[in-house]
Amino acid sequence: MQFPDNVTRLCGLKGFSFGCHPDIACFTECCRELDLALTPYDVRCLCKELRMTAASFIERYVVLEQDENDIFPVLYLGMVDDGSASCPFISKKGCRVYNGRPGACRAYPVGRGVTLDSNGNKKELYVLVREDHCRGFVEDQPYTVAEWFENQGLVEYNKINDEVLTLLQHEQVSKGLRLTREQKDNFLLALYKLDEFRELVSSPEFQNEFKLTEEERASVLSDDLNLLRFGIRWLKETLFTEKI
Repeated sequence: MQFPDNVTRLCGLKGFSFGCHPDIACFTECCRELDLALTPYDVRCLCKELRMTAASFIERYVVLEQDENDIFPVLYLGMVDDGSASCPFISKKGCRVYNGRPGACRAYPVGRGVTLDSNGNKKELYVLVREDHCRGFVEDQPYTVAEWFENQGLVEYNKINDEVLTLLQHEQVSKGLRLTREQKDNFLLALYKLDEFRELVSSPEFQNEFKLTEEERASVLSDDLNLLRFGIRWLKETLFTEKI
């Protein structure tokens, strides 16, 4: 596989040196001119950090793309129209939602690609991205990929994102699956609008259709991660039950 000149593959235990802090000359430059797709876990963490409902967050901060050629809806973080397409959460002092920042921000300058084979086994690819504006590579702080991901709190992000991949890379997608408008709405509901999905799962009508034991139901409703994982399970059963 051939990469652009500023991208190199990271293999095995190969390490790199990187650091980012307010005293570095390029501080916050990587927070501009962004094309940042948000994962369901990104939205969940940002909503928690901002103390907003998912519906309010999406209305205020998200650009939703549902192109006819796209199988699944894609949510992008809307940038500020300031001439630099800046992140709405950036300030002179840094990120205002640092503890809830998206996974892509945490991973930078490392990129991670994941594909699933027919048995659900993961194949991972890691790359290092060097942009002209970034001075973080002069910092003498060595990391392996695993150390960097642990340092940036990415372990849980990657774990949940990989579970969502079982939907995005489902075998029926490669066979030409297309979703109806209702199915796309359900995709957004179960993965991105957890407040509304919790209300749906709480309803007697949902319980009559999708049988859960009292213990299962209590567990799903009590925790966002359990609810998100249940949403993935629900979507698998509702989107992929019919053969193409």
